[in-house]
Amino acid sequence: MLIHDGFLWKFSAAMTSESRIPKTYNGPEVEKKWSGYWLENRFFKADPASKGQPYSIVMPPPNVTGALHMGHALNMTIQDILVRWNRMKGYNVLWVPGTDHAGIATQNVVERHIATEGLRRQDLGRDKFEKIVWKWKEEYEARILRQIRRLGCSCDWSRTRFTMDEGLSSAVREVFVQLYEAGLIYRGEYLVNWCLRCSTAISDLEVIHRSVPGKLWHICYPLVEGKDFIEVATTRPETMLGDTAVAVHPEDVRYKNLVGKFVVLPLVNRQIPVVADSFVDREFGTGAVKVTPGHDPNDFEVGRRHQLPILQVIGEDGRMTSKAGSYEGLDRFEARQQVVKDLLRMDSIKGIEDCDHQVGHCQRCETIVEPLVSKQWFVKIQPLVKPAIEVVEKNQTVFFPKRYKKIYLNWMYGIHDWCVSRQLWWGHRIPAWYCLKCDQVRVERKPPISCNNCGPSEFRQDEDVLDTWFSSGLWPFSTLGWPQKTFEQKIYYPTKTLVTGADIIFFWIARMMMLGLRFKRAVPFEEVHITGLVKDADGRKMSKTEGNVIDPLEIIEKYGADAVRFTLSISAAPGTDIPFSVSRMAGYRSFCNKIWNAGRFFLLNMKNAKPYRDDEIGPMLDKKYLKLEDRWILGRLQEVTKSVEDNLGKYRFHEASNTLYHFFWDELCDWYIEFIKVSMTEENLEDRKKIFSMPLCVLDASLRLLHPFMPFITEELWQKLPHEGSTIALATFPEAREDWIDREALTAMGMLQDLISEIRRIRTENRIDPRHELPCQLRTNAEHRKLLEKHQQKLVSLARLQKIIIVDELRISGFQVRGLSSLGEFLLQLDEVIDIKKERNRLMRQIEKIKTEVNGLEHRLSNPTFIKKAPAEVVRVTKERFQKAQLKLTKFKEQLNGFSQS
Repeated sequence: MLIHDGFLWKFSAAMTSESRIPKTYNGPEVEKKWSGYWLENRFFKADPASKGQPYSIVMPPPNVTGALHMGHALNMTIQDILVRWNRMKGYNVLWVPGTDHAGIATQNVVERHIATEGLRRQDLGRDKFEKIVWKWKEEYEARILRQIRRLGCSCDWSRTRFTMDEGLSSAVREVFVQLYEAGLIYRGEYLVNWCLRCSTAISDLEVIHRSVPGKLWHICYPLVEGKDFIEVATTRPETMLGDTAVAVHPEDVRYKNLVGKFVVLPLVNRQIPVVADSFVDREFGTGAVKVTPGHDPNDFEVGRRHQLPILQVIGEDGRMTSKAGSYEGLDRFEARQQVVKDLLRMDSIKGIEDCDHQVGHCQRCETIVEPLVSKQWFVKIQPLVKPAIEVVEKNQTVFFPKRYKKIYLNWMYGIHDWCVSRQLWWGHRIPAWYCLKCDQVRVERKPPISCNNCGPSEFRQDEDVLDTWFSSGLWPFSTLGWPQKTFEQKIYYPTKTLVTGADIIFFWIARMMMLGLRFKRAVPFEEVHITGLVKDADGRKMSKTEGNVIDPLEIIEKYGADAVRFTLSISAAPGTDIPFSVSRMAGYRSFCNKIWNAGRFFLLNMKNAKPYRDDEIGPMLDKKYLKLEDRWILGRLQEVTKSVEDNLGKYRFHEASNTLYHFFWDELCDWYIEFIKVSMTEENLEDRKKIFSMPLCVLDASLRLLHPFMPFITEELWQKLPHEGSTIALATFPEAREDWIDREALTAMGMLQDLISEIRRIRTENRIDPRHELPCQLRTNAEHRKLLEKHQQKLVSLARLQKIIIVDELRISGFQVRGLSSLGEFLLQLDEVIDIKKERNRLMRQIEKIKTEVNGLEHRLSNPTFIKKAPAEVVRVTKERFQKAQLKLTKFKEQLNGFSQS
């Protein structure tokens, strides 16, 4: 062991021997090892008493309905990058994991499960059914948490929460009671979206409107007085049985004289009034609309304004009620057919049109939703929404990308009271009890034992449960122990960053903002990063119906967690959907292998090397003690560090990942290692020690830079390096040092790379065997001559040259290829390696072939008929082919012209 400047550097010949560094990287084995190591040592457990500025994230809790999908994998990866990065920067980090009970979704899944055994929840009763759901939760929650750990997420697993655990349930009851006592929760009749399949009210946000082909029936409503009638148009004739008025626009001259009069409702023979209301669209249909307050949200509001009675003719089971008269008991769609049939027989239908109209469907089961008037629990939203708007307008909570701020605010300005009751058995039971003697309601934290009217009494609890988003809306502070006053709340609330998708801005983000400000008097999070959706390679949304769902665990097993994470992070442009191609995984698995091979090279060749301390590097730069490639890679490392830091701060994960990818692959592996290999030919042992001191430092810093993105492979390699501490996850994240950037070295190395690359390009284009070394002449100026002479050995080796002759004037002799680089013009002698005549003939044949292709494509694109009539995609592909053919033609011509003969 060596101790340098307080740092403990662990050296062991065994650790760096070839037996301890396998030739190939075994991802699954490495991931299993380090996942267990991190978990066993509780490295990610947060301590609120720790020094360092707090940085906290609450995980958007996955539903306990099954398994994680690729959207979860993206979200978890981004959160883990942020968490690991900030932990390495010295922040006091807390990442709270957990799961959501997902009331409707979980109940639906379990109901389908027991249906395979021929059972319904009603057959079991509430208590038995809840026990089955709890058993389901335990099984699937454990599976989900294993999947999150499999991805490498560095959560504080000791703080794992569930939205229905005792602590969070206590918080839910407390919030409900406080809102009720403040007059912000009430129970009343209102038109709600009713899902017949789920047998519950659902919010507007849980309704998906789809365009559905249908009919527009024009029905005659005869006036009570006289022989005239009003013609109304409807897409739902079965609801006319519940009509309580006909409405017209107050400025519609066609109906001005009819306002206040009565018409007879066909089939029912009930007299209903004609009312004037500005909500009527004069351009739709006939300009007169039927008003059914019990089955349409707009009609419900009209009914309120005009004090119309509410008749519910469709029940919660989707069948017609007794209010529908002779149609009672019919399914709503059967009733539609019968109503139309009866109206036709009465000659009351004036016309029928085909039309497409928007129909609400349940987001979860896709059943057509029925608007019904129902007694539900509501939250008065306006007193809560005002502060939630103000904090975003004042940028106390900032959205990334910025456009989501406007989306959030637009919805908040138009928000309605929130229906929070659900007719389910799985969820937080509403803490309201009814006296069995007088039916008085008591909203309490615990079951009451006495009624205000009756004294000691028995009570029944409200059968309904709360909307899932009510409990998850408390997540940022309920997970920290609220309503108890905990030290964790003082340190970690508000949280720093929320990472989530745009699809739950209204469901979840808005709820957390309102409730956090109400009960904690502070925003729940300072920044919101909105991720894109993960779609398939063709840009389609992933769904089981389409058969394009990708299981994260399957691709992790095949390609490794690091490759999966890096594929997601390098694709994660802010707010942009990700067309996810499994084939890209192979490329990033190759990246893992590239990193492994680079690390293996360093480790196998660093025996007896001594790492530089930070305070040693600066003086060596000033004295130009370090080799050019060392000064170059050290400078590039600083530039890369700054770029990664800046991009992570802006949630530009794709830019940070791209920077790291090219640094590792192109610069560290392809250039730096190649230059080092040449230096290894020096025989002086002391020089060899110096040669490998800087690579050791560079590899260590590079692994720490990459760790938040690819935690497993970086831990595996870092552990084999001389290091301080137990895990790279707690090592210091590199800081960019401007004074370590040697601009002269960056420029010089860039010129050498340019020359080598140009020579390599010419060799490749002329298909020269890599074993053949070529003579080279190079004309350059005096300043560049010094650089070339100093690094001649490296140039000869890396460009596969026989020799390089620096001249004042190029001497034309034999068969040569001319090239140009930033160091000057050069000639490569090809007499002995290629048959010039044969190569010329080959190039001329290629040129003629491509000319024919170019002319054909040009002729097609110049044809106006083709441009006008061909499909847009065909035209686009043709233009691309034309451009590529032109580039190829230019390239071959340049190659042909590159040959010069003395």
